[in-house]
Amino acid sequence: MKIEGQGRELRIYIGESDRYGGKPLYRAIVEMMKREGLAGVTVMRGIEGFGANSRIHTANILRLSEDLPLVIVTVDSQQKIDKVLPRLNEMVTEGLITIHDVDVIKYTHNGEKIQQK
Repeated sequence: MKIEGQGRELRIYIGESDRYGGKPLYRAIVEMMKREGLAGVTVMRGIEGFGANSRIHTANILRLSEDLPLVIVTVDSQQKIDKVLPRLNEMVTEGLITIHDVDVIKYTHNGEKIQQK
């Protein structure tokens, strides 16, 4: 898959304990995005944060939380991002979804050979 030039970055902010269809929400989102053919997705676990309810979630050993903040990020074409938005709207009942324009400079994997002149 080749992505170059103008793209869209989709970020989804949720909690680690959020669930969908009997599994962790982040996993359900990753699996859905893979089925829909998005270029890739990364799930990042935060060490501390709070959201709309203003409750602090932290990895601090003195105040252990089992609901740390997660950020799910993908970059793809506007068409592919637009295609998954209705599904995400259904899946994410608590959280934040943002979209940003990005310039894709390079997207490759080890199997691609780049010719240099």
